[in-house]
Amino acid sequence: MMVNWADLGAELDRWQEAAKVATLWWRDDDAVAPSAQLRRLLSIASGVPVSLAVVPAAAEDELAEWLAYCPRCAEAHVAVLQHGWRHFNHSGVGKKSEFPAKRPSAEVAFELAAGWARLSELFGTRAVPVLVPPWNRFADIFLVLFAGSGLSGISRARPRGASRPALGIIEVNTHVDLVAWRGDRGFVGEEAALGGLVDHLRARRLGVVCADEPTGILTHHLVQDEATSAFLDRLVAVSVTHAAVRWLDAGKIFAPMPVSA
Repeated sequence: MMVNWADLGAELDRWQEAAKVATLWWRDDDAVAPSAQLRRLLSIASGVPVSLAVVPAAAEDELAEWLAYCPRCAEAHVAVLQHGWRHFNHSGVGKKSEFPAKRPSAEVAFELAAGWARLSELFGTRAVPVLVPPWNRFADIFLVLFAGSGLSGISRARPRGASRPALGIIEVNTHVDLVAWRGDRGFVGEEAALGGLVDHLRARRLGVVCADEPTGILTHHLVQDEATSAFLDRLVAVSVTHAAVRWLDAGKIFAPMPVSA
């Protein structure tokens, strides 16, 4: 079925009728330095919180300085998440992953800790201890290494199976990727983007997936085209004026949860 903006509005209206809040969050991957594309992204955000997944080993000092003094960054409540270590593929064959199960745990532990230390030093309190594994892939056997590295959250893709994939770790994923990676790496298309949004929101409202996981929008500012920007402009305009919508920042999303007795 064709999905359009009216369908999104109708779904949000159903949330309002049910006295529920449709929470959203925005993650943007592959940040390393200030750029015209990143400035454009934050201009579009216009006060909506944005979580930048920064590659620690490649992160430039200028990015931290720019975020510290950029008025748009303060307005958009920009947070910094840890995008792996070097964004390097260690899989060899098959699907790409920086942290496939075959890697020695000592190497993974070093990279996780080094990455968090680098981001903490550069970005201070703007950094949130959340791993965004490159290509959204991370072998769960390494989750036990988070405690020793300073990390307490993970963000991958698709609806989560559990809010706590391991003790002390919070998982909040993205659900709508706006890049057509299998195509020309342009905009995935309005129908596909809106369809993904409406599908996840409806599934949450009906309890098919975790209702408490905010619906995540994923962008990549370095490859963002004008069609993607136009979609984001309209999404922000539509969402911020709807009474049932609330955009969340990373600090709120990944705040430590009390452990049940």
